[in-house]
Amino acid sequence: MRKEAITDAVLVSNYIKGDESSLEVLIKRHKQRIYSFIYSKVYDRDISEDVFQDTFIKVIKTLKKGKYNEEGKFLPWVMRIAHNLVIDHFRKNKRMPKFDNSGEFNIFSVISDSALNAEKVMVKAQVEADVRRLIEELPADQKEVLVMRMYNDMSFKEISERTGVSINTALGRMRYALINMRKVIEKHNIVLTN
Repeated sequence: MRKEAITDAVLVSNYIKGDESSLEVLIKRHKQRIYSFIYSKVYDRDISEDVFQDTFIKVIKTLKKGKYNEEGKFLPWVMRIAHNLVIDHFRKNKRMPKFDNSGEFNIFSVISDSALNAEKVMVKAQVEADVRRLIEELPADQKEVLVMRMYNDMSFKEISERTGVSINTALGRMRYALINMRKVIEKHNIVLTN
């Protein structure tokens, strides 16, 4: 049977048993999706390449130690590793996506305490989900600027170049996005604290 037709789970199992070429097939099979995912977060080819390499170094170490137990869920497991490494990259560079609107509406400040307890993690995930839902309700032009600024950590100059509007227009859209989000929050009495 050709390696390309073998499932991820079997390839992982074969690699753990010593068949190095099985890992190559796994990397080739998923490289595009994993790399694209990383790039969508960091918007830099060199950093994406580094994070991609680090992801597979971690995958290899985990598999070699025999600590892999995600039966048949190889890709989601690798994506989680990649996601965590992206967060590590932002922490190291003190560039977590955040926006300080003169201190009064800073719901995006990211908790960097690595010892978050399970409840805090759940609350944080819920807050993030609520925030994303609020963002979805914004007009398209405001949503675009807000997502570029918050989640892609782009400067207003970069946003201006990407969207083809002036920096002042980008700033204005960001301001209106935050005002509109605040209105929705107040209207629905949404609590965004953790």
